[in-house]
Amino acid sequence: MASKSENARKKIIKDSKRVVVKVGTRLLTDKSRIPVLIKQIVRLRERGYDVLLVSSGAVGIGMKTMKLKKRPSKLSSIQALAAVGQNKLMAVYEAECRKHGFHAGQLLLTASDLQSRERHLNVLNCVNSLWAQGVLPILNENDSVSVDELKFGDNDVLAGLIAAMTRSELTIILTTVDGFHEMKGEKLGDRISVVGSITDELRAWSSGTDGNAFSIGGMISKIKAAEIVTAAGENLWIADGREPDIIDRILDGEDVGTVFLPKEKKAQSRKRWIGIFSKTSGKLKIDDGAVKALSKNGKSLLPSGLISMEGSFKRGDTVDICDSKRRLIARGLTNYSSEDCLKIAGLQSSEIAGILNDMAPDEVIVHRNNLFVMDKKAGK
Repeated sequence: MASKSENARKKIIKDSKRVVVKVGTRLLTDKSRIPVLIKQIVRLRERGYDVLLVSSGAVGIGMKTMKLKKRPSKLSSIQALAAVGQNKLMAVYEAECRKHGFHAGQLLLTASDLQSRERHLNVLNCVNSLWAQGVLPILNENDSVSVDELKFGDNDVLAGLIAAMTRSELTIILTTVDGFHEMKGEKLGDRISVVGSITDELRAWSSGTDGNAFSIGGMISKIKAAEIVTAAGENLWIADGREPDIIDRILDGEDVGTVFLPKEKKAQSRKRWIGIFSKTSGKLKIDDGAVKALSKNGKSLLPSGLISMEGSFKRGDTVDICDSKRRLIARGLTNYSSEDCLKIAGLQSSEIAGILNDMAPDEVIVHRNNLFVMDKKAGK
């Protein structure tokens, strides 16, 4: 009899049509791994999946080209290495794809490309067009021009964002470990097969930066990616990319790696945009009753539930909504400016017009149709 985790893995494969594959730097500094990766992607495509590849490796290959043993700390030096390595990386990808009768298409992105609604849609339309023409989209952060305020932080996070944008049912992160493990003190414990909810304990087990000379990130960035993907209603699978048939084993539903299951059903496209991509301009702190109304009962945010606010924002801006402990509960489009929120905090809806001289645009601060709930278990 199949186990619950086995059934979950097989259901993911059955229900998936679009797959994002992310491969890390340490798997690409040896370019002989790329043909193996592309062969697995070919088999994904042959099974009818639309596949998108998020590839690290440009800086690492640039370091090898320039014969550097340690990743530099100076931003301009990293940008230069990315410029050297990116074309070499794509040349290898294109050559391997051509062996199998299709092309690779490159998209280099900064965070603002996904935060700007117009540019976000342009990226999505480009990916869809590449898929329609049988081209493999290969995405990477534009390291040669990115600065701190424009960076995703790590390609794991980029993969999560791209999966949410393209509504890809499965994201596979290939790394150099066999999955997510419990921590027993300072030692690794058992591998976790299926994660149904990302808890504070799981976050504490994340190891953070791995200290490798060529790469950044670690398990923390993979947890962040899983939070993005599962909040959108999709699945994420961490697996060992050193195994030459790992994707085939995933497609067979084998108990390999770690699967992160979504919290709820798929989020609507508009709400995905609000919750995952739009740039926030301020923060609202709400009381426990409002937390329960938003997270458990699917209600709008009323002025009576507002305790305080931070930042400067105008009507229509995106704001974070937090509980009394400053934990992020939701994100939404506000009907009021920060100045007006300060005036109506804690009031009943019927009192707003009198305070704002009959100019109140709405009786709610954030309407449920413009609200993306991060934690539906809050307030229970």
